[in-house]
Amino acid sequence: MANKIDVKELLEAGVHFGHMTRKWDPNMAPYIYMERNGIHIINLYKTAAKIEEANEALKKIAASGRKILFVATKKRAKDIVAEKAAACNMPYITERWPGGM
Repeated sequence: MANKIDVKELLEAGVHFGHMTRKWDPNMAPYIYMERNGIHIINLYKTAAKIEEANEALKKIAASGRKILFVATKKRAKDIVAEKAAACNMPYITERWPGGM
């Protein structure tokens, strides 16, 4: 990622919608901005910071020659993840997760 994460783009993509409040994980508490209509709303500024942190970690892993497994089983993400993983010669899974891996 050459550019900083744009919080407005995250908002437009709906990244701020979390899980239903009754199904939440307490470990996510620092990243929850608020609750609306029974859904947690995620703090996008903290999300952007964590995406950038993950990006730096992935750069180091790739630079060291290790493989990164990309996983995307949702319809909206499958094609782009497969395309980007293939472009950098990394393994990916876009269908049901195979048992035993």
